[in-house]
Amino acid sequence: MDMLVYLFYVVPTLLVLGWFIRRRSRLEQRSTRVHHETHAAGANEPASLHPVIDPARCIGCGSCVKACPEEPEHHVLGIVGGRAQLVSPGDCIGHGACKAACPVEAISLVFGTERRGAGIPVLSPRFETSVPGIFIAGELGGMGLIRNALEQGRQAVEAVHALRSRGGDLLDLVIVGAGPAGFAASLTALSKRMRFVTVEQETLGGCVFQYPRGKLVMTAPATVPMVGKVNLRHTSKEDLLRFWTEIERKTGVQINYRERVDDISRLGNGFLVKTSAGSYRTHSVLLAIGRRGTPRKLGVPGEELPKVVYRLIDPDQYAGQHVLVVGGGDSALEAAASIAESAGASVVLSYRGESFDRAKQRNRDRVSQAARTGRVEVLLSSNVRQIGPDSVAIEHVGRVVNVRNDTVIVNAGGVLPSDFLRRIGIHVETKYGTA
Repeated sequence: MDMLVYLFYVVPTLLVLGWFIRRRSRLEQRSTRVHHETHAAGANEPASLHPVIDPARCIGCGSCVKACPEEPEHHVLGIVGGRAQLVSPGDCIGHGACKAACPVEAISLVFGTERRGAGIPVLSPRFETSVPGIFIAGELGGMGLIRNALEQGRQAVEAVHALRSRGGDLLDLVIVGAGPAGFAASLTALSKRMRFVTVEQETLGGCVFQYPRGKLVMTAPATVPMVGKVNLRHTSKEDLLRFWTEIERKTGVQINYRERVDDISRLGNGFLVKTSAGSYRTHSVLLAIGRRGTPRKLGVPGEELPKVVYRLIDPDQYAGQHVLVVGGGDSALEAAASIAESAGASVVLSYRGESFDRAKQRNRDRVSQAARTGRVEVLLSSNVRQIGPDSVAIEHVGRVVNVRNDTVIVNAGGVLPSDFLRRIGIHVETKYGTA
């Protein structure tokens, strides 16, 4: 009888326990390896919203690791020393699923770090700024993740709808931007039959439209107003824009493209929004614009030449050319690696830093592989000094080298529209690892 009890209860328990221990050991080994690789590469700074784990509260259950939608492509979170840890900060894009999955509330979501601050407009829980009647949703408010931006756009318009003034000849809302947040806001406003206008200085998709061809832009399902929940896992830029274009066609939502906002001023109980095409009188304004709408320039002689651009759309257009990519973030590394894969392209990647500490591991690996095969020449701790018609002067390791060049792509980030925000009275706070 004792032997039967042993066989039916004790042995299965021991087998399950052994499986768990082996699985946990493999997770710890992988997490430690990724953690060491990340620190060795200097990629210790998360790009935006990210988790901070309290080791005193963490029980090391691994729920956060399992919940992260970036798995298994990116190992953002791991278990090190029996506790959860952000092992690859550069790969974190702020899903927030880890915080929701933690059973002991050991995770907080914060912006910036002690070393690198992040300028974030001060917003109320309903996304209203320090100027009553002006709201912000999406990337400008720190939410670069498409799924979160879609949700914020919807929630912000619902808040405007609940609070909006009635009557008069003013619009209910002017939406600025047709990226993820602005598009979701426009659909929500349409569904609620609000009187609104949406203006976009470029085209549908906003910052998404500016991504390189083929870039993976979504890794988790999302909810789209007037459509519902859609499974957009592993979705490319092109597929997402086609999906949005079809929604635009079916719903009939109106967006004024190629119309730029120049100024927003108070007008009685509302606002006067001046654009490149005219002006609008409205009760409320929703800013759904990107944080980096104005590219950061190098400020060197020759930058005004037509061969200098600030984003990559199609890598194949540079086949056979000598291309210089400037920058150390994901956009720069993606551009360099993508162009290097085009037939006959010669690529130099210049970055002023000592390591690509702001880029995701996947992009660092692509560039490393391209460098090993001679398709990309990487110049760390370098600075562009002058751009000529057929060459570029780059300072590297204490000397200036001239590099043959047909095209310069500057991916040095962008300038937060702080002046514009201050001019209309919106308070921006710099976060150093706080919520």
